[in-house]
Amino acid sequence: MTGGLGAGKSTALAALARLGAATISADAVVHELYGSGEVRDAVTERWGPEVAPEGVVDRAAVARRAFAAADERAWLEGLLWPLVGARVAAWRTALDGDDPPPRAAVVETPLLFEAGLEGGYDATIAVVADEDVRAERAAARGHQAVDERSARQLTQQEKAARATYVVANSGTVEQLELALAAVLDKLDQDQP
Repeated sequence: MTGGLGAGKSTALAALARLGAATISADAVVHELYGSGEVRDAVTERWGPEVAPEGVVDRAAVARRAFAAADERAWLEGLLWPLVGARVAAWRTALDGDDPPPRAAVVETPLLFEAGLEGGYDATIAVVADEDVRAERAAARGHQAVDERSARQLTQQEKAARATYVVANSGTVEQLELALAAVLDKLDQDQP
């Protein structure tokens, strides 16, 4: 599952979990990785101790450096993406032992198409929302470097065109959950 900044991916992921899907967020994995010594040491070696005051990674400080230049962002992605991929793969393998199995296994990946990861999934979902709704949500969450982050992502329209399913999320959580339930029903029907 993917979507632009402020489209409501986290809300959609929570709704999918309520609907019986196993879920994991690549962003949440990244946040966990920032707590690891490996990532902390790498970012402080690259950008200095000010990105990890008192040994704790300051994600806003990392974002300021990573989004300042394309080569810095590429370096950070090169560090994080393989680690995230390994964590997601381990999670997916662990699900194989679940009895009963989850209704679906959903990975929230904001840069799914940008990173060329869509081939690793049976289906993709793009969560989209009206631009004014997205801007309001992003501002309410205090996202840093919104323009820079948005500039490196495909537009919502491009994500929607590439996705197997598109779910609109400009209304209520109940409306979102109904739309996601329909996607899960369709996935159930497509199973052999």
